[in-house]
Amino acid sequence: MDWTLISFWSLALLLIVVNAGSLVLNLLLLPGNWLMVASLTIYLLGTSFERGPTWTILIISVALAALGELLELMLGSAKAAQKGASRRAMLLSLVLSFVGSIAGTFLIPIPVVGSVIGAILGAAAGAFGGAWLGEAWIGTEMTRRNEIGTAAMSGRLIGMIAKFAIGTAIFAIQLVSFIFR
Repeated sequence: MDWTLISFWSLALLLIVVNAGSLVLNLLLLPGNWLMVASLTIYLLGTSFERGPTWTILIISVALAALGELLELMLGSAKAAQKGASRRAMLLSLVLSFVGSIAGTFLIPIPVVGSVIGAILGAAAGAFGGAWLGEAWIGTEMTRRNEIGTAAMSGRLIGMIAKFAIGTAIFAIQLVSFIFR
């Protein structure tokens, strides 16, 4: 019995399961991409297999995770900024989006799927509400507040999708690296 091969595939399976869970965390506005980077780092530091992911894969994962965070942040605010949102509205949109995501996880009482859907809806509602409140605070007219809130909400959703897509790429690159090396 080849214990090295059994160890390799056992640890590979563990990393894949952790990364799959981390990918879902992106939808909850949590740092899933960075958890995939951290789990790969631990894997690389703790193993010395001649196959599987390499330090190059880790560097690529770090670059992609940073890009995912940048896209989520930029796209979330960019659409609201295009509509003329104030800095206060964009900041409140970001904060309430995070709060809404956490609150939304408890909104739909279906395990896992309900939490993800609730988090997405909560983040969208929080982005809208934060931008709307930020604009109300400075006295922006109702129609304009609604436009800015809608832009913040759609920007947040686009940012979440972009970050999730980048996370999917990190997951796929790490997964494929176990097979081809």
